[in-house]
Amino acid sequence: MIRSELLQALHKDNPELRAEEIEQVVDIFFDEISQRLAEGGRVELRGFGAFSTREREARQGRNPRTGEAVSVPAKRVPYFKAGKEMRRRLNGE
Repeated sequence: MIRSELLQALHKDNPELRAEEIEQVVDIFFDEISQRLAEGGRVELRGFGAFSTREREARQGRNPRTGEAVSVPAKRVPYFKAGKEMRRRLNGE
C-alpha cells in the first residue's frame, strides 16, 4: 500500500471528513513517529508493533562498480518489531 491508497481507504471509512483533514492527520501521525525516532525514542503501537532505531558501526564497504574499498560511516537506522497480534495475523493463527 502506498500513501495515496492509505488516504483513500481512510476517506472511504470516514466520509464525514474532508480529504485535506485526512491528509493532515496522516502527516501528523508520520511526523510524530519520525520526530520521536530522530530524538532516539521508541514508538509502540499495541497490537501492531514497535518502531525504534539501531546503531550501525562504521565499516569498510566496496563500490560494486569498481571494487574499490569505501569507508561507510556509523549511522542510526530505523527498526520495526512486529507485535504479537501482527505476528498472529501474518501466520494465520
